Amino acid sequence: MTIALLGAGVMGGTLAAALIRSGHQPEDLVLSDKVVARAEQVAGQHGTRHADPEAAVASAEVVVLAVKPQDMAALVQQIHDHVRPQTLVVSIAAGITTDFLERRLPEGTSVVRVMPNTPALVDQGMSAMSPGRHCTDDHVEQARALMGHVGRVVVLDESHQDAVTAISGSGPSYIFYVVEAMIEAGVLLGLPRDTSTELVVQTLYGAATMIRETGTHPTVLREQVSSPGGTSVAALRALEDHKVRAAFLTAMEAAARRSHELSPREE
Repeated sequence: MTIALLGAGVMGGTLAAALIRSGHQPEDLVLSDKVVARAEQVAGQHGTRHADPEAAVASAEVVVLAVKPQDMAALVQQIHDHVRPQTLVVSIAAGITTDFLERRLPEGTSVVRVMPNTPALVDQGMSAMSPGRHCTDDHVEQARALMGHVGRVVVLDESHQDAVTAISGSGPSYIFYVVEAMIEAGVLLGLPRDTSTELVVQTLYGAATMIRETGTHPTVLREQVSSPGGTSVAALRALEDHKVRAAFLTAMEAAARRSHELSPREE
């Protein structure tokens, strides 16, 4: 099966590497990018083929659209006449709806919208998929398998994609923000920066692993750490006094609202 990756940026290159690690033959992947030199460079790194978008699509059973949202309309117009029947089109561009693509691709084309996130770079991504109206169950499973190479996958109604963008799509930035603040706190308290970094990163990794492996609700895990009158309770009280929980809720509502605003509007 030939897979065309249109867009050789971070996510396109990440998917190419993950597919090859999972056993796909490099010659079954073809990369394309509007910056030809970038396509040549990424293809050279992974041993894949590269071609212009029209040629890449014409030879593929699966087409992954990994370009910026503002470049999507022009790209879809460019490849329209070269998309073969029964081709699965997977879009990982934020804010681009399945309806937007279905209106611009040949009638009946199967489209799946995916919101991945950057931990896909280390095969720990979280992808949320929404199938379009022409997708078969086989196409959904095909798309799930594709994104499963870079992490976990959930399938949900497209109406939830703005919330997904706010929670997992943009989520790593919130975590990095908190980690950065905790590291700075360690330095403020007298720790060497490298030591503070190791303490915070391992604490984050351990806490996330506890949530996943125990299946225990985070509230219960937090209470287990929070001894009456202890240090954790003092810190949590300070966070509540500064309305940190409310700030997170407001921040994610803002992200979801911005995701909706960025979605292209039909003329």
